[in-house]
Amino acid sequence: MHYERLAVPEVVLLTPKVFGDERGFFLETFRQDEFEQHCGNYTFVQDNHSKSAKGILRGLHYQLHQPQGKLVRVTRGEVFDVAVDLRKESPTFGQWVGAFLSAENKQLLWVPPGFAHGFYVTSEEAEFQYKCTDYYAPGDECSIRWDDSVLNIDWPLIENKEPRVSVKDRQGYEFNGAPKFKGSK
Repeated sequence: MHYERLAVPEVVLLTPKVFGDERGFFLETFRQDEFEQHCGNYTFVQDNHSKSAKGILRGLHYQLHQPQGKLVRVTRGEVFDVAVDLRKESPTFGQWVGAFLSAENKQLLWVPPGFAHGFYVTSEEAEFQYKCTDYYAPGDECSIRWDDSVLNIDWPLIENKEPRVSVKDRQGYEFNGAPKFKGSK
């Protein structure tokens, strides 16, 4: 596995070594000792799997009191995946990074606790899987609007059309009014 720190250095892009031949392929998607060495000492407690159609945008989600670190990957299709630093004391507070994750490139993205997370589906459909460092707590979830003018995320919108988002996400906070983390966990 190759680990690459992005412009916000706590966010790490993982590229697995793929072994393949005419029969198919094999790759290792997670190894605890290497992950700890490159990303930190975290334990995963929950795995999630979602399916979304082209043009769907989910996020930007985070949990304030039970922040989740997420190790995300796409097993079908392609998404543009985004992490936003919400840690007030961080030198990269308010900055975002994004990466295309797909079944083809097989890359994973580590989004640490203290970050908002979202993704936009660029293929006909996408299956998205992720490991979480804390349990989902519905009453603790917050959402920042995908189109916040302060963050100015450069989403690769298909034909410049507004994405389909949930009612909850459409009613999300503006970045300046959203609750933020104090330090990192």
